[in-house]
Amino acid sequence: MTFFDFFTGKRPSAHPAHGASDASGSVRLTLERSTGFELDVDFMIPEKGITVLFGPSGCGKTTVLRCVAGLERARGRVFAGGNLWQDDASGVFVPTHGRNLGYVFQEASLFEHLNVRENLRFGLKRARTTDGEARLAEAVELLGIGGLLDRSVDELSGGEKQRCAIARALALRPDILLMDEPLSALDWARKREFLPWLEKLKDELSIPILYVTHSTEEMTRLADRLVVLSQGRVLAQGALRDVLADPRVSVPAGDGRGVVLEGEVRSISDAWHTASVAAGDWTFEVPAGALRPGGRVRLRVLARDVSLVLEKPERTSIRNVLHVRIAEFVPAERPDDPYVHVVLEEETGGRRMLARLLAHSVDELGLVRGMTLWAQVKSAGVVL
Repeated sequence: MTFFDFFTGKRPSAHPAHGASDASGSVRLTLERSTGFELDVDFMIPEKGITVLFGPSGCGKTTVLRCVAGLERARGRVFAGGNLWQDDASGVFVPTHGRNLGYVFQEASLFEHLNVRENLRFGLKRARTTDGEARLAEAVELLGIGGLLDRSVDELSGGEKQRCAIARALALRPDILLMDEPLSALDWARKREFLPWLEKLKDELSIPILYVTHSTEEMTRLADRLVVLSQGRVLAQGALRDVLADPRVSVPAGDGRGVVLEGEVRSISDAWHTASVAAGDWTFEVPAGALRPGGRVRLRVLARDVSLVLEKPERTSIRNVLHVRIAEFVPAERPDDPYVHVVLEEETGGRRMLARLLAHSVDELGLVRGMTLWAQVKSAGVVL
């Protein structure tokens, strides 16, 4: 089935939910291909927010998305967006055209011979609803593309094309939005231009979004929930901050292991061009950039940028000195690796971060689980 078949097919009613246990979505799928690739996944999808399927190329991310959409048949069960679309145990399988979902592909897949307005209306022709134009107007406003409606497709940038593709998908009022590496064709400058629109979708839509990427930048900025895949298997799943704070989980990242902390901008120093960001018990000083008081922000703290001291230093060039408690030690997998990850937590909340230290240093300082001490964070990066 092609992209255009998907958007013009008849949509019969999907099967309703069976029981209260399905309040959140769930996907359990197994698939074997003649190439030797095997898929065996089981993960949850919250009722709203972005669930990121993350992992290297070839790990099965897009295959999972296609199975959720019904474009590829696997064995198992798919409950998403309040609908039971597949349950082999009870003989349920709803074809793609019967699944009320939006699908945004890597390429925008817009008709070159139609302008933007005509492309957006294309998917509504056979939607069999009376409020299609109203829903389309809502999508146009949400994605900020009102000024693009009369343009031809070849006049659009890559980011503008993808915004139009998302608006077309949202005009159908889907129960879930599937996004398959929608930024992969954009350079980094265009990605940074586009990411705020995705954040706006997350904040304003009350539907789940299943988002495929192998980009650390996209994952750390967008994910509410993270599902890490490797060779067709789920390595870990959970809230973004929890998965990243577990050193036992291998999360591919080019700049090293680190955590993501949600915070609020408390104040801006015009004299030093820095912002004070509160994340639970911890307060960070970071470059202000375009931050504004009261705004929400994500900070990325790499384990290699965290050191530990037993007493609070009185004079240091490091601006972020935080009171922490040692939650656990996670030794390296290889016996010849001299490093150990120390999991640190705030005293009154659930936030955690990591420090990567030499095992010799841990022994010399006499560090033990439950000890309170001070963490020096050399750098905390604002996720942009």
